[in-house]
Amino acid sequence: MFEAFLSLIRAHDTIIIHRHKNPDGDALGSQIGLKHIILENFPGKTVYMVGDAAGRYGFMADSVMDEIPDAAYTDALAIILDTSARALISDDRYGLAARTARVDHHIFCEKIAEEEITDSSYESCCGLIAQFALESGLKLNPAAARALFTGMVTDSGRFRYDATSANTFRLASFLMSQPIDTNEIYQQLYENDFAQMQLRAKFILKIQMTENHVAYIYTTREEMDALQADTFSISRGMVGAMADIKGVPIWVNFTETDQGVLCELRSSRFNINPIAVKYGGGGHAKASGATVKSREEAMQMLHDLNQMAGEMQ
Repeated sequence: MFEAFLSLIRAHDTIIIHRHKNPDGDALGSQIGLKHIILENFPGKTVYMVGDAAGRYGFMADSVMDEIPDAAYTDALAIILDTSARALISDDRYGLAARTARVDHHIFCEKIAEEEITDSSYESCCGLIAQFALESGLKLNPAAARALFTGMVTDSGRFRYDATSANTFRLASFLMSQPIDTNEIYQQLYENDFAQMQLRAKFILKIQMTENHVAYIYTTREEMDALQADTFSISRGMVGAMADIKGVPIWVNFTETDQGVLCELRSSRFNINPIAVKYGGGGHAKASGATVKSREEAMQMLHDLNQMAGEMQ
């Protein structure tokens, strides 16, 4: 599956790795992990990572992005990771590269690179990068293993989500052959300070329910300003406050920003991806996202989710 991808890496002295905007652990983990796999196995190459700041995942080693000029793309290979659509890529200069490749585990939306490896059976893009290393006979080092394991854990929900498979654990075992401290990784991922716990409690009290038991939270721009919290912590961070509510098969978090209303869709039972795609987003069958223009459009999405929940009962 990876022969052409490996050949592209071998053929280029400069490699620039992109991923999606507002990175999660999987986007950063695959980016950092692939960088260190390449440097470990091809030490003469120059590898850059580009994109917006790591944010919540800034604790990850080597998560600071490189600042590079446009000229760096001349004769370079640009690799795009963990991204299903062009509009989601952080730093759109990938088009300046001599060649482009993508590795992704989301449901396919559109072709965005010359060489494409997309496989939604993997729980994470980090899992795909680990498979690439294993299948290609490439050496791991602790830096790569730590980053890839972190991303695998975050996108599998600590190995809870149903994308988790026997292959997931096989690849996790492969990564753990390196001396990585999993206790430290879990502590950095899941510890909360008291202020974060108080914020989560406020959002639990904001949960509303449709007639077909779709749970949702809507946060206005004024509420965002009053909270003085970053967008990621509210949008992606608080959607989980509605998980595991008995009798709730679908939940969605709406967050107003200057760019529009961010919509984080989740389900324990149904494929909500088509609804995300309808509104210009994408992702996975049971975890997707989109950005809509207004509250009215967000409420139309909620109507569609409510209708889906009613039809599936």
